[in-house]
This record gives sequence, structure tokens and C-alpha cells, in this order.
Amino acid sequence: MLRMKKIVLAAAALLVSLGANAQFESGKQYCGASLTGLNLSYNGSQDLNFGVQAKAGYFVEDDWMLLGHVEYTHSGQDGVKDYFSAGAQARYYIEQNGLYLGFGAKVAHSGSYNDFMPGVEVGYSYFVSKQVTIEPAIYYDQSFKKHTDYSTIGFKVGIGIYL
Repeated sequence: MLRMKKIVLAAAALLVSLGANAQFESGKQYCGASLTGLNLSYNGSQDLNFGVQAKAGYFVEDDWMLLGHVEYTHSGQDGVKDYFSAGAQARYYIEQNGLYLGFGAKVAHSGSYNDFMPGVEVGYSYFVSKQVTIEPAIYYDQSFKKHTDYSTIGFKVGIGIYL
């Protein structure tokens, strides 16, 4: 009986890993949306930070995706303006476990304030179906204007569709 359980478990692991590998192939397309900040974002000038992000990408090689994104971020603090940003990112997917590592940059704009912000991200793609994922991630964006007030560490969760 124990041997049968091991065989079934090994077969299930093989099927899951084969399904995940097929999603990160060269030529596949990606679109997604995320909620950013989620009250867990921290920087020197904002207590509450909440944003919405839209993304689209393309796998240029197996496990490597280039994507562009636009974002609107709202601060609940008086005197702090909302901002828009646009950027690009590269992601590397680790097929064995669904983790991805991302790095990129964005340009943020709010009134007369403009900032170039490189960043890094670590996330996980959990497949709820063959093409749809839930993607939680932790990110860090570095501000070149005023590091202590505008650099951000945060959490986001999104939905991705792999076509």
C-alpha cells in the first residue's frame, strides 16, 4: 500500500511539473492585473499606499519574459498626490517551483514630480487553471529623487493569463 502511494504521488508531481513547464515557453503571451501596496507598502512619506497595475508581456525565450506595465497609485495621506507610472520589466521563471525573479524600471509622474525608479520583484505563479494564475509578489522600487521618502517596499497580488 505504501509503495502504491509513492507511485501515485510521483505521477501527480510529474503531471504538475509538466503542466507548469509548458506555460513559460518562448512565443507565449501574457496579460495581467495587480493590486499593489495593499496597506503593506512602506516608504517615508506615505502611510497608506494602494495601486492598480495592468501588464502585458511576451516570452522571448523559454522562462524569460519581457513585459510592460502602467500603474495608478493612490495615497490616503493628506497633501500627497496620486501618481501614474509606466515601465518595463524582465522576468525569469524557475520552472520547478513557479517562482519568478523580476527586474526593471518605471517612470513615475505626479504633478510637477517626475522620478525614475528601478526595481526588483520576487513572486510566485500559482496556476488555478491551464492558463490563469494568481501571482503574489514582494517588490522594491528605488527612487532616484529622494530615497528615504519615495523608495518603496511592498506586496502585491494579481491575476495573470498566459496565452
